Amino acid sequence: MKFTAVGDALIQRRIPEGFVGIREISEYIMKGDARFFNLETTLNREGECCASQFSGGTYVRTNPEALEDLKLYGFNMTNFNNNHTMDFSYGGMFRTLECLNASGLVHSGVGENLEAASAPRYLDTVNGRVALISVCTSFEPSMMAGRQSRKYPGRPGVNGLRIDQVLDVSEADLKYIRELENRLNLNAEEKNSRMQGYSPELPEDLAELGDLKFRASDTVGVKRTVNGEDMRRVLQSISEANFQADYTIISLHTHQTDTIREELPPEFCVDFAHCCIDAGANAVIGHGPHRLRPIEVYKDSPIFYSLGDFILQLYSVESAPEDFFAQQGMTSDSTVYELLKKRSRGFKVGLMEKAVMNQSVIPLFEMSKDGKLKKLELLPITLMKDGNKSENGLPRIAKDVSFMKDFADICMQYGVKIKPTDKGTFLCEW
Repeated sequence: MKFTAVGDALIQRRIPEGFVGIREISEYIMKGDARFFNLETTLNREGECCASQFSGGTYVRTNPEALEDLKLYGFNMTNFNNNHTMDFSYGGMFRTLECLNASGLVHSGVGENLEAASAPRYLDTVNGRVALISVCTSFEPSMMAGRQSRKYPGRPGVNGLRIDQVLDVSEADLKYIRELENRLNLNAEEKNSRMQGYSPELPEDLAELGDLKFRASDTVGVKRTVNGEDMRRVLQSISEANFQADYTIISLHTHQTDTIREELPPEFCVDFAHCCIDAGANAVIGHGPHRLRPIEVYKDSPIFYSLGDFILQLYSVESAPEDFFAQQGMTSDSTVYELLKKRSRGFKVGLMEKAVMNQSVIPLFEMSKDGKLKKLELLPITLMKDGNKSENGLPRIAKDVSFMKDFADICMQYGVKIKPTDKGTFLCEW
């Protein structure tokens, strides 16, 4: 069975009729039986839904008709579980779900409760049945869906993958942190909450300083791990998916990094992806940081730590809620142009100003009937930047593929060799 996938489709407006990029790229995407993209926006009309107090960075929305434009590329699977799911609160989330349900696209990761959000969803093709499980590590806590009880309905939201963080320090540093906390009384309210039974006790080997937790260790560093409860829930979903489907795909949306090198996946992502494949998943498709991250083949299963951007239209925001203006110390008496200009420091910083955010690949990978990777090919694409504004941020097959050298170098660190072909594509060896 064959699969194609792309990263973030941060679409803010309609794709112009006759855009040549649809024809040339859809031909490649359609080579897959299962064809996936990440929907990095909400589907609702201007003024239809109230904005949340928070956003995924930019309050993103587009009219529902834009989904039909995306379908012209040939996609049949998508993910809406990302940091923008709740940009326009529950109204925007449910409106987007309504549009997705009507579209015929298979999607997972968002639902009326945690059981619905974490459930696998299935695509039936003539060459096999594919399960899609979607998780997100970059989200506001209130976005996470809640479990249903016997007497109360669950909370709508996303299938969140919480990350637990502990700072490892020396014994001497831990002692000093405890002394400093006592002098500052920084955690007085939390201590009172624990004494009154509202919060769980802090383990004896940990110290707190504000929201940070410390422990003594022979090595110094930050240790981040996937929350155990969330990991168990994902493993349960994989077990169910493996029973119902021939192939199981994990969609992973994450923005975190361990270093200032955004192109490197954090350690917890690597551990999570390996754990999913150990449990029987056949591939992990990552997205979120708006740039390419390496490819790994683990136990004959591909892991795409991030496929970068497929569409990027952050400058196509036509209107914004008051909260967005307030983040920049402005009011909606100002224009969106003034808002985006201030945030980008005169259009000099931000996603739209980085060349690497406009460089990506579309993988075409083939799996054997026993779920093992047989072949992996990559089509380089670039997003239009200097042409007509109606086409800015839309993908075309890359003419300049020089960025693939750096991408090949980083993939080599994960055991994958990338070599060019005479067809304009690249083959992966592992």
